[in-house]
Amino acid sequence: MRGRAGEGGLKKSSFCLLLPPPALRATSPAGGGGRDSAWPLLERFLLHRLAEVDAEVRRAYGAYEFRDALTVLVEFCVNDLSAFYVDVRKDSLYCDRPDALPRRACRTALDLTFERLTAWLAPILPFTTEEAWGMRFSDAGSVHLRAFPETPAAWLDADVAARMDKLRRIRRAVTGALEVERREKRIGSSLEADPVIYLGDPELLAAADGADLAELCITSGARVAEGEGPPAAFRLAEAPGVAVVVERAQGRKCARSWKISPHVGQDPRYPDLSPRDADAVAFWDAAHGADAR
Repeated sequence: MRGRAGEGGLKKSSFCLLLPPPALRATSPAGGGGRDSAWPLLERFLLHRLAEVDAEVRRAYGAYEFRDALTVLVEFCVNDLSAFYVDVRKDSLYCDRPDALPRRACRTALDLTFERLTAWLAPILPFTTEEAWGMRFSDAGSVHLRAFPETPAAWLDADVAARMDKLRRIRRAVTGALEVERREKRIGSSLEADPVIYLGDPELLAAADGADLAELCITSGARVAEGEGPPAAFRLAEAPGVAVVVERAQGRKCARSWKISPHVGQDPRYPDLSPRDADAVAFWDAAHGADAR
């Protein structure tokens, strides 16, 4: 990664994702400025990765290994932040009601990420980080006058990391199965799918227990079944113990989130919305004095 190409790639994959539009700036993030035991697994994983990256970046800069620092940051921005965390969480960020815990925790986690990325990358991308920092905090002075934010050691959580590693293995298999379905023109968007996920590994079953796999896989539904799965199920060499049969989601498409559900229209005030989206719109209407039709 060299010159402006590297700078532009990082700008696209990280800073633009972390600069909220006006509609998101107007609502309150989750309090505390750090991890809470009630936070969703996804946010606890992101803070764990921030703590890991913080240690690696400080070591690299301390040894004047700028290339090592850049490699660590690019891999985090591309693999953990852009391709995973933001990809999964964007539905909650834009469609949950403002006071929903996942949305508020997401906004807090993204804010903590922005604070650190702008500091970590400032020695390498001085103009990009100055512009990004100024867009968020125009009265806070130059990003180059900041010290690296202290990252609590309590953010490290080996159990969360191990569980998320297993869930991401399941996600890779589902993503592969969805690509086959798209290629064969059986589905368009992943939200048209309701995959059945067969797990033959007890550790994967334990990791999936209580996890929202539809959220993680960006599908309208997802069901877990114990066992090796039928012979024709999709399997991925990089995800042993997982077999996937993709079925089409049943119901109608929510006009707001585009998820397909048999419960769309359950709230008569909002005949084109799922219950989650109807609740969010009703919350907004009540807060702004609008009457639901």
